[in-house]
Amino acid sequence: MALASFAVSPPIAACAAVLRRAMSFSSVSAASQTRVGVVQMTSVGDLDANYATCSRLTKEAAAAGVKFLCFPEVFSFIGSKDGESVKLAEPLDGPIMQRYCSLANESSIWLSLGGFQERGPDDSHQYNTHVLIDESGKVRSSYRKIHLFDVDVPGNMVYKESRFTTAGDTVVAVDSPFGRLGLTVCYDLRFPELYQCLRFKHQAQVLLVPSAFTKVTGEAHWEILLRARAIETQCYVIAAAQAGKHNEKRESYGDSIIIDPWGTVIARLPDRLSTGFAVADIDLSKVEAVRTKMPISVHRKFESIWKSSSL
Repeated sequence: MALASFAVSPPIAACAAVLRRAMSFSSVSAASQTRVGVVQMTSVGDLDANYATCSRLTKEAAAAGVKFLCFPEVFSFIGSKDGESVKLAEPLDGPIMQRYCSLANESSIWLSLGGFQERGPDDSHQYNTHVLIDESGKVRSSYRKIHLFDVDVPGNMVYKESRFTTAGDTVVAVDSPFGRLGLTVCYDLRFPELYQCLRFKHQAQVLLVPSAFTKVTGEAHWEILLRARAIETQCYVIAAAQAGKHNEKRESYGDSIIIDPWGTVIARLPDRLSTGFAVADIDLSKVEAVRTKMPISVHRKFESIWKSSSL
């Protein structure tokens, strides 16, 4: 497919997606493709305001033919005070998530929502949970973020996610009409073994990476890491991002993108800080074509014959 723009409804025309295909595999019919969307937004400390943004974008995406829409990490709430989100944390059958389930049902669209502040094992902790909802409004699967962001960001600030968040311990992949999905969240991106596990042990075809990268780390590593994960797993990668200033203490890098199994960026918003969504038509036959032409699943050696050595 040649470089082209995709027009969406007038309120977000400025955020229309750029679609690009770089490999020339055998042509496929439109029926074998699925239109997916990746959201970019700036969440704040107001549940209703964030829901209004999510609701508007979902309805616009559905009108544009999107069947699967992916939102970034902390889509529903970003607080300005330590521990604020823990006080709002709810189980997945609580009123906050049920509101989004109703939105998916009303719009007949699948939603990827991650991470959500799920009630944790005690009053002082939450889980950072990636939730997958189908077009009927049913929660199909959920993944609790495994790798927590306890980092001293150079020239920025110190983050200690584990202070209020309990890590998950389960790798999650789930079947969908859009292929087998591998669920992750943000900082997980820096741990390639998780994505190798999703590809080679759980047969993922599409990797989801909802995120809220800091401005500093995003400028340095965001696109590089995402393209690397796509290339080394030969999967589509859909990476929804928080963007811009949420409050006086927190700013996110933005740049929501979709990447194909060859590592080519096929959709992104023209402005990495704007609110909107980009769209792309994903085709699972391209996943199989890439994997057939470069069969790394057959060639990989570490698990089968690699022997340890010491000097």
